[in-house]
Amino acid sequence: MIAYSMLGSNDFDKARKFYGALLADLGAKEMMVRPDGGAVFFGTEQGPPMFALVKPHDGKEASSGNGVMVAFAAKDPAQVKSLYDKAITLGATCDGEPGPRLDGMVSCGYVRDFDGNKLNFFCMGS
Repeated sequence: MIAYSMLGSNDFDKARKFYGALLADLGAKEMMVRPDGGAVFFGTEQGPPMFALVKPHDGKEASSGNGVMVAFAAKDPAQVKSLYDKAITLGATCDGEPGPRLDGMVSCGYVRDFDGNKLNFFCMGS
């Protein structure tokens, strides 16, 4: 059910090395890098489940709540949109409309729940 977990870092290069070394012991390696270099996804294969490390997209400092996001695996882009729409109907707010990301490698729809937690409905491909 969970596609990937993401944590923010204020020292991205140091964190990338740390997690690269740590997760290698679990058989994980870098599987995807955001085109701007601001995020790296670790996993044992291309696709869920993965762990991501990110420089927060809004340019602010990372904290335990900024850069943290839970992604739920969808089967296809249509389900990404369906889950996004349902979350909005249930009271979530938009934090990024559904659509392709990472040069079309993935489809995502972002919401924040009523507590401000960031959620992503995610699938590979667009």
